[in-house]
Order: sequence, then structure tokens, then C-alpha cells
Amino acid sequence: MNMKQLLFFVLLAVCCLQLSAQSIQQLDSAKTTSIRGLSVVNDNIVWVSGANGMVGRSIDGGASFKWTKVDGFAKTDFRDIEAFDANTAIIIGIDTPAVILKTIDGGITWKIVFQDKRPGMFLDAMEFFNEKSGVVVGDPINGKIFLAVTVDGGATWQAIPESLAPAAEKGEAMFASSGTNVRTVGKEVLLFITGGTRSRLFLRNDKIDLPIIQGKETTGANSLAVWDKKTFAIVGGDFNNAASTEKNCVLTKDAGKTFLTPTTPPHGYRSCVEYLSKSKLITCGITGVDVSEDGGTNWRNISAQGFHVVRKAKKGKAVYLAGGKGRVAKLVW
Repeated sequence: MNMKQLLFFVLLAVCCLQLSAQSIQQLDSAKTTSIRGLSVVNDNIVWVSGANGMVGRSIDGGASFKWTKVDGFAKTDFRDIEAFDANTAIIIGIDTPAVILKTIDGGITWKIVFQDKRPGMFLDAMEFFNEKSGVVVGDPINGKIFLAVTVDGGATWQAIPESLAPAAEKGEAMFASSGTNVRTVGKEVLLFITGGTRSRLFLRNDKIDLPIIQGKETTGANSLAVWDKKTFAIVGGDFNNAASTEKNCVLTKDAGKTFLTPTTPPHGYRSCVEYLSKSKLITCGITGVDVSEDGGTNWRNISAQGFHVVRKAKKGKAVYLAGGKGRVAKLVW
């Protein structure tokens, strides 16, 4: 073996060791809640939200969490959370009634900033363009997808009139599975995905059919990850058949004009997907966690532990996961 060959094999071994080193580190568990809301401000500040009115916050990188039950909302399921710093965060309660709450004191007190008591109201997810402008999406009301916007950091919200809202097909809705079925690109572009009997990508004025499993209430796209204006990854499946890999992931590099399917798909139904870099992604669901090192073409399972949501720090490298029985974990990578 000459020097060049030796160097090649050494580098290959190092890369293999780095890949195998990826693992999930358990951090905390509040067993009275199932977590689907996760917002990672930076490597140290992490907020989570879930069922039974529970909200958790860590300011030390997950070493410890402070858990609180939001006063007056002990039975509310907070499916999404958006945090801006150690003191400021917004949570959405999905229904009966649908509410949005905001805290500016680290979760000690919460103020109702939006409420809708109409039958059928169901909020799914929330996303912000910046610290002032954001949007929340909800299941269709009277055949129109519910949208509300804020321009003051979530202090007030204004619902988009039904006459201006996008129309949904019968049986088409959204899954409040991880707070990631709506995303933003830059300062103005909003995109979101639907599932159920029909699964589509809504981008500007386009409604693009997705080559993902659909046709039943339990099928369709669950989560959307965006790298840039053209590069997206979408995961989902059938949560009543969680082990199935059939049409559970699609990719696009041209903003939905064409779609690619993975050579090796994620290992089952997946409720959340996140870009870690242009080539590296992570996805999770109730049957485990997968990573891809090649832009989503091939996925490798790194844990059989189920999680609902995974998010990367807005400012930093840390990656956190959360799921059932109050589980919060961190990706070691």
C-alpha cells in the first residue's frame, strides 16, 4: 500500500467513525405531557410545549428544565411554541377554544393574545419571518384554510378573511404533529403543506400535488424543511401504519416543479424533518430517528426511540428532540 492509498483509508475510517458517533442523549422527562412544540433559540435556551397545559424551559443547554402548567389551561394541548429569548415565547392551544398565549417573563405568566371559539377551529402550527412578523395556520373553516398573522411580535393577531384564504379540498387538512408544516423563506415567502385525503404544497399562488402517500385521514405530509428558496424536504406517511416506508419522504430542488424520492427512505412514518446543513438532515417519528448525509437521498436510522419533533438552534449548532412522556433529548454529533 502506498502513501496515497494509506491516507485514503485513514480518512475513510475517520469519516465512518464520525458517522457512527451520532447518537441521542436523553435529557429530561416530564411524564404528564406529550411534547410536540419545540423552539431552540440558541445552544443554551430551549423551550418545549405539550399536552396537559405543560411548558418547559432550559437555559443551560438542557442540563435542567423548569416545568410549568399554564394557569387556566390545564387541559390544553400546546402543539407549537416559538421562543425568542429566555423570557419571551408564544404558544398555540389547538382547540376548544383555539388560543395563542404569550409570555415575557420566562413563562411565569401568560397573556391570551388570540382566541377563537368557533366549532371546528383547530390551530396546527406557527412560524415567524423575524421577531415581529409571523403566521399561524389552522385546519379549514368553511372550506378555507385558516390563517392569522402578527406584525408586533405576537402581541396581537389578525385572522385573514375567508375570502382571501386558500381553498382546501374535502378531507384535506393539516397535521399538528410538530409545528413544522408551515415554513418561511427570507422575509416574504410563506409555504405550507397539507395531508389527509389530499396532500399538497402551498407556495405563493401555487398548489402543488405531492407524490406522498395520501387518501385517508391518517395519511399525507406532516413536516416541511426548507434549505433555500428551491430546496425542500417533506416527510409524512400513515401514522396508523407507522412502520411503513411507502411514500413517506419527497425532495425537491426546484421549488416543487419536480420531486425526487429517496433511494433509502426514512424507517417509517415521520412527523418532523430539519436541515442541519445543505447535505445533512434529520427526521423523527414514533418509530425512531433517521439522518441523511447526502441531501435526503439515503437515510440511516440512529435510534429506535420515538420522538415527535426535532429542531436545530436558530443561532448555534445544538439539535434537540422531544416526544411522548415528556421526553427531551439532544443529538450528539
